[in-house]
Amino acid sequence: MQIPSTISPWVWAVLAVAIAILELHTPGSYLIWIACAAAITALAGFLTIISLSGQLTIFAVSCVASCLIGFFIYRHFSALRSPTLNVRDLELVGAIGTSAGPFRNGQGKARIGDTVWLAEASDDMPAGTPIVVNAVRGTTLLVTRKTNDKRASAK
Repeated sequence: MQIPSTISPWVWAVLAVAIAILELHTPGSYLIWIACAAAITALAGFLTIISLSGQLTIFAVSCVASCLIGFFIYRHFSALRSPTLNVRDLELVGAIGTSAGPFRNGQGKARIGDTVWLAEASDDMPAGTPIVVNAVRGTTLLVTRKTNDKRASAK
């Protein structure tokens, strides 16, 4: 059996499409950049006749280049992502709500938006008191009374 001296550009094109389809089933991986490298190799094959070693060299160089480009693109988009994405407790810090019931011995419930949370406060307060979330411990909010002080509202 002999090794072929060249591969048809159609093989590279089909390979590019197949790898791109694999990317759909494994999101977040670098397969799309390898598919781009196969597409570049197919394009080079359509434009000129290239030996097998030339095609493999173009594919290898295209893989490295496209994966590096992908790395910088992914890094750019991850820098734009919110640091509180999927971290609900960080989103709650600083939220303003009301006490859903009276706080006794520092224990009670707080209404933030449409959700009622277990809460702890340093002092007792009646139901309906405006509160601010200072921290979250597990599923319990640590709250204080909301003051009308301009320094507190600037936060």
